[in-house]
Amino acid sequence: MNPETIRFIDAIARERNVDRELLLQDLEQAMISAARKHFNSLDTEEFACKIDPVSGQITIWQIHEDGSAEVIPLESLGRIPAQTAKQVMIQRFRDNERASILEEFGKRLGEIVTGVAHRYEGGALIVQIDRAEGFMPRSHQIPGEQFHQGDRVRCVIHEVREDGNRAKIVLSRSHEDYIRRLFEAEVPEVAEHVIELKAMAREAGFRTKVAVASIDSKVDAVGACVGVRGSRIRNIVDELGGEKIDIVRWNESSQVLIGNALKPAEVNEVSLCFELGRATIIVREDQLSLAIGRRGQNVRLAARLTGWDIDILTPEEFAKGLELLEETIKTIEGVDDTMLDRMGALGMISVFDVQDVGQNTLINDVGMSEELSELVLTTCAEAAKLVDEQQRLEKEQEEQRKADADADAVETAGVEGESAAASILGEAPPVAEPTESATEEVTAEAAAASILDGGSSETTGEQSQG
Repeated sequence: MNPETIRFIDAIARERNVDRELLLQDLEQAMISAARKHFNSLDTEEFACKIDPVSGQITIWQIHEDGSAEVIPLESLGRIPAQTAKQVMIQRFRDNERASILEEFGKRLGEIVTGVAHRYEGGALIVQIDRAEGFMPRSHQIPGEQFHQGDRVRCVIHEVREDGNRAKIVLSRSHEDYIRRLFEAEVPEVAEHVIELKAMAREAGFRTKVAVASIDSKVDAVGACVGVRGSRIRNIVDELGGEKIDIVRWNESSQVLIGNALKPAEVNEVSLCFELGRATIIVREDQLSLAIGRRGQNVRLAARLTGWDIDILTPEEFAKGLELLEETIKTIEGVDDTMLDRMGALGMISVFDVQDVGQNTLINDVGMSEELSELVLTTCAEAAKLVDEQQRLEKEQEEQRKADADADAVETAGVEGESAAASILGEAPPVAEPTESATEEVTAEAAAASILDGGSSETTGEQSQG
């Protein structure tokens, strides 16, 4: 070995971020493996090696049983031991590099990085990040987003793990942490922890809801995140390819928070059932579709943001459920108005809720006896079955009406099509077959005409005879 090789080792240490001393130790072990190969030795303590870190001078010696040491010339090892030393050295260099990558990127979990797109492998995007390759599975990509070779890719380091003989760096653009880091980069108040991102719910590529709160009363959390004329939030939306972001004002009250989370819909009332972890939202008819959102996206994200199961009802549906519950419960002897008020306070607004909360709640929180609670549960179960059956029949009738309407539309379209075709061809339009009643009417008209014609002929004949 000469000084040029030492310079080569120094370059590897800098580029691969591997300790220089560690590389020299690996080279020493590679040379020991070459000596053992040359002498067919299985004793790991029989040979030793030392490399001068300045000059690069290699010294290998063999330790005999009597403790004496004999220096082995490098030229005597031959080609095969040299090849063995090369393989061991390459393997150890790779192991050191893998350990260095695991250590470096393991400290950068959750950090935003910018890389260059290389290629797709089975739907996964391979991204070059610094001196390592990152792996972005399809599940961590934004749906519909496509990168070409050489494109800049901004993402977050989601996971770093050892996969076989290499380090695997999992990147993500769909995880909620990516949104969090973008807010920290675009909104200084978030990075300085003046504004906290309390909760977040995301459907990557479509919509994200973020609940924010300010620890400084002088700072408006929503306004600071949106920015002047929406400048801050626009930068984040552009980075996400147009994904919609709703900034929700955080509130410790679940009722207020749920109302904020369902915006832009206007909420009339929020009823919470803590036993079931469910919130019943009452909205006007014209706000129903807005509260639910396209394919249920708005209410689904609101439920994930707040941690509550959310049911949305119109005032008529809400009143109908309460009325049925009251009529069902009041028929049971022993149930008074106080129990009904307690059930309402607990968020039980239908016979189905009574079934779901169970007997213990009726006994402990409502104040019913065991026998009365069993009777209430049985009565509500029977009422629920009737409601289910009625809803099933209404659904079948509605489907039948739709099927009939579709069939009529198809038939009408067919007749209009035949008429249009006949008009183009210059033919007479198709005439519908006369019905039985129409045939009878035509026959009657013909008979009347025949009688009138006959009477007229006789009169004429008599006049001519006269």
